[in-house]
Order: sequence, then C-alpha cells, then structure tokens
Amino acid sequence: ARTAAAGELAEAVSAELAGLAMGRARLEVSVRPLPAGASDSASLTVGGVDVHAGEAGVDEVEFRLSAHSGAQSLPLSKSASGGELSRVMLALEVVLAGSQHGATMVFDEVDAGVGGRAAVEIGRRLSRLARTHQVVVVTHLPQVAAFADTHLVVDKSDDGEGVSSNVRTLRPDERVIELARMLAGLDDTETGRAHAEELLDMARAER
Repeated sequence: ARTAAAGELAEAVSAELAGLAMGRARLEVSVRPLPAGASDSASLTVGGVDVHAGEAGVDEVEFRLSAHSGAQSLPLSKSASGGELSRVMLALEVVLAGSQHGATMVFDEVDAGVGGRAAVEIGRRLSRLARTHQVVVVTHLPQVAAFADTHLVVDKSDDGEGVSSNVRTLRPDERVIELARMLAGLDDTETGRAHAEELLDMARAER
C-alpha cells in the first residue's frame, strides 16, 4: 500500500511542479524495507526477509528529484536549489492539503528565480492553501503578494545610532502603491498603479 501511495504522490507532485516553472522536473518516492541487524531485537520477517520494525514501520522512505531533463535523480537535499526546494515543498503541501487542517505554513522565497506567469501560478497555489491553513509568505514578487489576504511590509530605518526593522500592515490604498513600487521599482507611476489594481482584481476574483 505504501509503495502504491508513493507512486501516486510522486505523479501528483510532478504534475504540480509543471505549473511552478519546473516543467521537466520529476519527483520520485522510493520505499524500501529497513534491513535488520544481526542482533536486532526489533526485527520481523516479512516476505522471507528480516527487517527492522521501528516506530514508523518497517520501511525507509526517500524523496528524490530530477530537476530537469537528463538530470540524474538524487536525494532531494542534494538535487534542488533553495528556490526549487521551496517549490517542491509547496507542491507537496498543495497535494497533501486535504489531509491536514489548521497548520501554519511558512514559505520563504518560494518564488526565487521565477516571474511572470509562473509567479502568478505560485500565488494561486498559496491562496488555495490559505483556504484551510494559515500561510505566511516572504516574497519580492507583486504577482505573489497580490494574492495575500493581509499584506505586511518590512521597513528598515537608520537613525545614525543603529538600524531597526519595523513590520506594518498596509491599508488598501497603501497596498496599491506598494504593489506598483514592486512592479516598477522605486518610482510610483500611474501605469504601475493601474497594473497593481489589475493584479489585485485578478487575485480577488480567484479567491
């Protein structure tokens, strides 16, 4: 049963990754019996093989990723960059969202190295997760920030004696200005504000 479930999970996560700018990535989930030692007091014989029976069962589960076409499948910790690892975790959470409720999830730079349509897709998936979970996202992309229910900004100030950071919640009008700034750089332009309004309208329509 675990082996069958592992295959289904791998297929579902790989399908999610296709929409997160990792179209050629493939996740593999391997399930192998844990071999029992010569003097293992917690051993069982399963299918004629002696295996170790621990608190999590008799299997060892490993997640492996081939990040792109032709890439060797390696353990997840060795095959994914920081941004890729965050997107794999997001895809896993989206696939497993129905099996857990009430959890708080934190995604830091989940959108690293992406933009445009892929960023919008990340925002959509995060918004979907937020229907049943509390989701905290650190992002520099307006396409992702537009999907937030609450938009926070971290400001740094230097009074000459030291640097301090402040977190504040944006009002609706401030949010448009901040998204426009994220879109156009430091300048607050009418074009940027119009684009920000479009992003917010799109995100609200999909919630």
